[in-house]
Amino acid sequence: MKNIPTWLTGWDAFICLVAAITALIGFLFFGNFGSSFNISQMIAGISERALIVLPMMLLLITRDIDLSVASTLALTSVIMGLFLQAGVPLAPAICLTLLSGAVLGAFNGVMTAVVALPSLVVTLGTMALFRGIGYMLLGTGSVNILPDNLLDFGFSNVPGLPLPWTIVPFLIIFPIFAVVLHRTTLGRRIFAIGGNPVVALYSGISVEPIRFGLFVFSGMMCSVAGIVYTARLANARANNALGMELDVITIAMLGGVSVFGGRGGVMGVFGALVLIALIRNLLGINGVGGDAQSTVVGLLLIIALLAGNFTSPITEFVKRRVTRGPSVASRATE
Repeated sequence: MKNIPTWLTGWDAFICLVAAITALIGFLFFGNFGSSFNISQMIAGISERALIVLPMMLLLITRDIDLSVASTLALTSVIMGLFLQAGVPLAPAICLTLLSGAVLGAFNGVMTAVVALPSLVVTLGTMALFRGIGYMLLGTGSVNILPDNLLDFGFSNVPGLPLPWTIVPFLIIFPIFAVVLHRTTLGRRIFAIGGNPVVALYSGISVEPIRFGLFVFSGMMCSVAGIVYTARLANARANNALGMELDVITIAMLGGVSVFGGRGGVMGVFGALVLIALIRNLLGINGVGGDAQSTVVGLLLIIALLAGNFTSPITEFVKRRVTRGPSVASRATE
């Protein structure tokens, strides 16, 4: 038997197991949970978080963070809405929205990687700045007249499946993201930067350009999420996605990404994403409002921080059990 993959830890397996048990509880004890409509709505509700958690994961691995993700989503949503309102065709409007997201991410990247300010402080400032710009551009109003193609994307499912089109961008990006992170030189360099930035620098890794690129990637993914959000809610507003950064950070940390950098895996984050979606959905079925749901998510964030202290011991224990199993069996047969 071979060793378990380096990208799969004991914590990853545990989170995926908890998500599977939670889903089983939903199917067994909540009659409406298994309906096609509910499953479709649950998946659609997690679409934006699924997109944003990918760059958040990378930033946390490199010891950075982006608190402005929800504000970037809101501002790019406003920008897209204004372009469409001005009569710009849908395809150019999408391209300009993606470019806007890249510019916003580049601003965070310059302030962090070039000016050398702490990412926590920079993105705390741009969290307010970007949303404030959204209010300056659109005020408290909204853009509600959107192209039919965009609305069809936001409201329709893949034919024959309870799978909304809004999750498809994530399903396309996620496997590519996983391969790049765990199977390429760039992915190894990202982990090296998080493990020890100074050692990574003296090893010939371009630390600051990579950090800058991750912030640009974060901005672009937030703009994709902004497009999805605009389509799904059929409006562009400056107050879109308020508080979504809490969910995104919780998903990343609950998925085993270390706040101290250098550790994280896609399977754990995917399991945490599914778990948060299930918990919010089951709470909603039981009539629990959004504020109470956010309280539960905040509690899960604290649990994730505490559990981070036990992730490494759990992983090492599982690896020892897996690798020691074959040798014990071979000695028993001698």
